Amino acid sequence: MQQNGSSGSNGSDGGRERQALSFSPLPAATTRVRRFIQERQRTLPLPKVMVVFSAAADADKPSDAMSSSDPTEEGEGVRKPPASPSPKHRAPSKPLRSSLNTQEQQEFPEVISLNVGGMYFTTRLSTLRRYEDTMLAAMFSGRHYIPRDAEGRYFIDRDGAYFGDILNFLREGELPHRDRVRAVHREAQYYAISPLLDSLEDTQPLTGEKVRQAFLDLLPYYKDNLERIVEIAKLRGHAEDARFAKLKVCVYKEEMPITPYERPLFNSLRFERSDSEAKLFEHHCEVDVSFGPWEAVADVYDLLHCIVSDLAERGIAAEQQCIGVCDKHLINHYYCKRPIYEFKITWW
Repeated sequence: MQQNGSSGSNGSDGGRERQALSFSPLPAATTRVRRFIQERQRTLPLPKVMVVFSAAADADKPSDAMSSSDPTEEGEGVRKPPASPSPKHRAPSKPLRSSLNTQEQQEFPEVISLNVGGMYFTTRLSTLRRYEDTMLAAMFSGRHYIPRDAEGRYFIDRDGAYFGDILNFLREGELPHRDRVRAVHREAQYYAISPLLDSLEDTQPLTGEKVRQAFLDLLPYYKDNLERIVEIAKLRGHAEDARFAKLKVCVYKEEMPITPYERPLFNSLRFERSDSEAKLFEHHCEVDVSFGPWEAVADVYDLLHCIVSDLAERGIAAEQQCIGVCDKHLINHYYCKRPIYEFKITWW
């Protein structure tokens, strides 16, 4: 029994010792952990946070914005933060999509003062922009630079004698007087005002000019012959030191070697000839310049009027008169009979 009692006491004591062993080490372990942490804090640097600014070109790409130094990795010491790039080596940023990169449009006041070749005009901005496809609308659209004179007026390097007619059409569609139509038409071509060009071409004298030009197109040699008249007159004027120069010009409408008055007597000439027969009637009159033939209602006098008018357009005064017909004999009873005119060119 004593044995059992002793054993029981021993058992209770052993239980207390085990209980003591199981709970007594906790304070000591906690103390050791605290000391370990404090020692680690003194020996190890705290993790450093570094913000890396990437170039603007890489801003859209995913990247690690933050990194920390980890000195605990094997074979590596404490990492130093990379130096920030200098401004000289910094990557260029993306261009700003703003109006700074584009040419700023010029703004205009509602009332515009103009200096056109030294003549002054005042009009509304909406008047100049009335037709979009014109030169004036493009100039005052704000996309182009327009110089100014000393008084601040917008300058256009063009004769301003007919610019008022241009403005009157832009304002209310008014057309110029007949004696100004040709000059205003040239200005409308320069400023590319198509509505004004169309309106002018449907009025006199430009309407008649269209019909006249259609007739002259039947004579492809007309311009060359006109130049020959001028050149021959120049040479004779210099050679003779004379105020006038005279030359002979043959103007005929048909190739028939007869005059219109004799035509009823020779109806056989209306028939087509063979090549050998046609050669018998071919010849060149002894004149300086020849015009003809042509097929149109316009007659010889109409062509003579065109020649004199075109010479006058170039500042050359010319007079003409019929001095007879070509009397060259062709074959049998046929003679040339083409009318010959003397042109008198006055140089001063």
